Amino acid sequence: MNETPAEPPVAVNDSSGLQFKAALLLLLMILLVGGSIVYLMYARGVFEATQKLVLVADDSEGVVVGMDLTFSGFPVGRVSQIELSPEGNARMIMEIPRRDAHWLRTTSIFTLERGLVGSTRLRAYSGILTDPALEDGAARTLLVGDASAEIPKLVASAKELIQNLKALTAADSSLDASLGNVKTLTDKLNGKGGALGAILGDEKHTEKLLTALDRANSLLAKVDGLAAKADTQVFGPSGLMKDAQATVVQLSGLLSEARVSLKKVDAILIDAQSISANAKESTADLGVLRADVESSLRKVDHLINEINRKWPFKRDAELKLP
Repeated sequence: MNETPAEPPVAVNDSSGLQFKAALLLLLMILLVGGSIVYLMYARGVFEATQKLVLVADDSEGVVVGMDLTFSGFPVGRVSQIELSPEGNARMIMEIPRRDAHWLRTTSIFTLERGLVGSTRLRAYSGILTDPALEDGAARTLLVGDASAEIPKLVASAKELIQNLKALTAADSSLDASLGNVKTLTDKLNGKGGALGAILGDEKHTEKLLTALDRANSLLAKVDGLAAKADTQVFGPSGLMKDAQATVVQLSGLLSEARVSLKKVDAILIDAQSISANAKESTADLGVLRADVESSLRKVDHLINEINRKWPFKRDAELKLP
């Protein structure tokens, strides 16, 4: 009998298990990606309560979406949108978390800083933290400080300065003429006439002035000699001043004698008026006294004549009898 050969065993199909595992792995990957996205959104503050702030500037050069707004070096907001206003200004819409909004006040100042080196920075400054809080949706003007914008002005100023220096140092400039005049003056000062030659400008005039100065010095020397002689003649040991002093002393003595004589005359006249009986005797005494007075006056007159003879300044002296 022919035996029928045995058929090989049929392999079991495991494709359904592999599909299940693949679906499970794909679902896990989707969950991981979704969780990562949710975490990133949470980390970026997507689910955090925020308020809006609109900053307006002439242009938004250097500002990008996602740029931070810093306060004291710490981010307190983020640029969420940049748009163009109907007036042609750039509007930067900021998202400010509620937890950081208390750092911004109604008196806060917002700046956009563009440096020569480094990126653009948005900064907020709050001077008085007790002022009212900044309201939601507030619009503020952004102060722009652009260092590169000053470069054209600086270049223009430097160019103008160089042109002025070039005009100042030109061959026909006022400075060159002034330096030439200074050189001419220095040459004259170092010349024969010195400072006088520089002042007068002519050598002949300088010589005339020097001659006049010499003559003036000679005249002053002669005047000094005459003054010394006059001082010796007037104030010297045998000068007129000593004789005049002696004469004044004698005149003072004579005047004293005349004064005494006049007092005697007054006394006699009083006696003559009170005693009429002795009128004759008093009259005789008056005659003698008058003779004494006349003698004293003659002495005074002689002394005055002597003074007039010795003293160069003559004066008319007049003595009146009582």
